[in-house]
Amino acid sequence: MKDDETGRPPLILEDFIPYRLNKAAEAISQRFASQYRDHYGLTRPEWRTLATLGQFGALSATAIGAHSSMHKTKVSRAVFALEQRHWLKRKRDEADRRTEHLELTPAGRKAYQHLATLAHGYETELFASLGERGAKDLKAGLSVLEAYYRRS
Repeated sequence: MKDDETGRPPLILEDFIPYRLNKAAEAISQRFASQYRDHYGLTRPEWRTLATLGQFGALSATAIGAHSSMHKTKVSRAVFALEQRHWLKRKRDEADRRTEHLELTPAGRKAYQHLATLAHGYETELFASLGERGAKDLKAGLSVLEAYYRRS
């Protein structure tokens, strides 16, 4: 391989850590996506919205977007879709009529509990493939990276 004009070797994309992390995350995410898609026909934003509400209870769409790193348009579409399934209900905030609190219905909670069980099983399988030491190292490395980039 030839050096570029700076005298450095070319960047090997397949060795570049951000690229590798993204590829691994996407592959892992896609494999789990097949479960929520096959069982319930959910999109990724719908799954993230369902999972966030299942974890925290009643939240605003803004809070869902902040927690799940989704743009407000994707959250809005996911909320609408989950509402059409009767898995989500809206409640207007009495103090601030512009705000709606979203929460899962009993049917939504049932779907969330089923998918949460699948998610725990998937994560267990993933960690088993890494071995105890690999799983511990992955968690530690991710914690360091998340803390570093939260400060940035």
